[in-house]
Amino acid sequence: MNPNTFPTKGNLILAKNSLALARQGYELMDKKRNILIRELMNLIGQAADIQGQIDTTFRTAYAALQKANIELGIHLVEEFSHSVPVEDSIRIKTRSIMGTEIPLVEFSEQPSRPAYAYYGTSQSLDEAKAAFDEVKRLTIRLSMIENSAYRLAANIKKTQKRANALKNITIPTYEALSKSIQNALEEKEREEFTRLKVIKKMQTAAWE
Repeated sequence: MNPNTFPTKGNLILAKNSLALARQGYELMDKKRNILIRELMNLIGQAADIQGQIDTTFRTAYAALQKANIELGIHLVEEFSHSVPVEDSIRIKTRSIMGTEIPLVEFSEQPSRPAYAYYGTSQSLDEAKAAFDEVKRLTIRLSMIENSAYRLAANIKKTQKRANALKNITIPTYEALSKSIQNALEEKEREEFTRLKVIKKMQTAAWE
């Protein structure tokens, strides 16, 4: 509504309705922001946990790989590495959290069987492959969580701006407008009451 709206009872009702709607909108924005923040904090905790697992698994994988290089030779291990199949089981879907599209990554979590023959290899090579498979699985999960966290953070920022606009601009504007119209109407009623009182007094004097 225009702040210079003419003070009428109809406009007062419209101003109060707009004020109630703005307050309701702020409450919804505030609730949405709190829900998104909780989701974000949960994702941050998961990301930290997975990152720790990745670091540990990477150390295990490289230790086993180094041992395999020593036992079998770097060139032979490199030849075996060419037999590792390309990961093609990843499928990306989305789900919505309070209007935020969150990626949902689906992939085969079953470790693939070694493409090389067990004959002529070593246990350390098998351990290295298993550890790197686990690193791949954890990295896929981490990428999904970090992407989700980034999108939630962007939506939280946007929601915060809208909530602040409602709280600091829209609501005070309609509060001031409602009060201004209310005061103008009350002043008008007092003037009307005084005018009627004067008229009645003049009529009484005329009758006497």
